[in-house]
Amino acid sequence: MEFKLNNISTEHSKAEIKVKILILGSGPAGLTAALYAARANLEPVVLTGMELGGQVSLTSSIENYPGFPNGIGGQELVELFQKQAENFGAHIEYDTAIEVNLYQQPFRIQTYNSIYLADTLVIATGAQATHLNVPGEREFTGRGVSYCATCDGWFFKEKDVVVIGGGDTALEESLFLTRYAKSVTIVHRRENFRGGIILQQRVMDNPKIKILWNSAVTEIIGDSGVKKVKIKNLLSNLSDELPIDGVFIFIGHKPNTQLFEKYLDLDERGYFTNVSLNTTKIPGVFVAGEAGDPDFRQVVTSAGMGASAAMQAIRFLQETEEKQVEQVR
Repeated sequence: MEFKLNNISTEHSKAEIKVKILILGSGPAGLTAALYAARANLEPVVLTGMELGGQVSLTSSIENYPGFPNGIGGQELVELFQKQAENFGAHIEYDTAIEVNLYQQPFRIQTYNSIYLADTLVIATGAQATHLNVPGEREFTGRGVSYCATCDGWFFKEKDVVVIGGGDTALEESLFLTRYAKSVTIVHRRENFRGGIILQQRVMDNPKIKILWNSAVTEIIGDSGVKKVKIKNLLSNLSDELPIDGVFIFIGHKPNTQLFEKYLDLDERGYFTNVSLNTTKIPGVFVAGEAGDPDFRQVVTSAGMGASAAMQAIRFLQETEEKQVEQVR
């Protein structure tokens, strides 16, 4: 396939590129889907989105991905995913989908630079952790600020950490962190948790966990890493500083699915629903990774979903081709 992205691209005219399989997203799901599709000689195109690798690229070290007994950096793992997919013929394009039309076949996907006409589409746009948007959060992400206890908890052995949030995820991750941390302080804006009763009881009974009710972290402070947080009591409006080694933020995830809301079914949180074995109600459109996974959100599960979505796309293309051959007969 002749592949060109340097065609005319202006406000009024963009290059149109025909592909058999287009993959939106370059995290573990998207790059694994690209690997499988490339091995089937489909020359898949991957649109990276705003950031190559997605959330995993922001993780300093991953120790629960099979095959790396000493762990591996998130960015390094993404680079290996990318290299392997490209070795088999995948095209990685640093571009972002800004508009889609899934009512027509082939599907029409517009990016900042081009227009793609895709026979099949794998949506692996991922999800992003909801941020506090307080001073210091962005600066110390990966240097003491984390959104994944399973990924980063080990680095806080015998250290003091803060967990922000009060839902199931915050409570579950707080309990997980007690395996490593010397102490876990939960900072919650309300006077009651929103998580399940059983989880609440486990948290209350754990001697390593302290709770600051009706409170909010307003600033994260440090130098080479996190050193302390500023906490405001929402009832008294008084603020204090708490020495701390790590901050874990669990106030929700937002899937990157807004582009598809008029075409596919989403739940109240924005996650894809009515997806069976990666297939959606639109033939030829498949979902993989965290955009369709509100429960696990792990590198290994996203990679597995990417492989499954690609195999479904391959099967769809084969069946479509067979039908076309029979019609000609």
